[in-house]
Amino acid sequence: MADEQHSEVQEGVEAIPAEGVDTEVHALLEDARNKADEHWNQCLRLQAEIDNLHKRAQRDLENAHKYGLEKFANALLPVRDSLEMGIAAATQGQNVDPAKLIEGSELTLKMLAGVLEKFGIAEVNPQGEPFNPQFHEAMSIQPREDVAPNTVVMVVQKGYLLNDRLIRPAMVIVSKAAPGAAPEAGGNIDERA
Repeated sequence: MADEQHSEVQEGVEAIPAEGVDTEVHALLEDARNKADEHWNQCLRLQAEIDNLHKRAQRDLENAHKYGLEKFANALLPVRDSLEMGIAAATQGQNVDPAKLIEGSELTLKMLAGVLEKFGIAEVNPQGEPFNPQFHEAMSIQPREDVAPNTVVMVVQKGYLLNDRLIRPAMVIVSKAAPGAAPEAGGNIDERA
């Protein structure tokens, strides 16, 4: 049966004139070459586009690193201006009203706090709160009877968070049970801190 099919195909091929086959094959070959050239050109254009995107992304990243603090710096400039005006007022003459200087300093501090808040910087001021080693750094320990052990009794330096991430822990003084007092549940912080 396979021989019969082969002979039928052979007869069909012999029935097509040789000149027609060459022309048809040549046309198919030319069409395939044109499509291959078109696909090659598309590939080159896509590769160039990818290279341009990569260069643009690299340039944008460099600019972000270089100028990322521009908005923050622009927001801080009025604070600096205010400080300079306060210093200039204090050094200009002997008739400077200390109350006005204090008021100006408080307004400048309020302006700075607004800038910090705008950019996601929050203050950590744990006065009277339980000691938390994730946000506080104990500078010393004081025996105290008036507060529960392991409580922040004094903030030496405030800490700060940037978008809920600690950038500086609060430096604190922590209470411990006074000598002779019964220890409470929860214990004290390590006294070597």
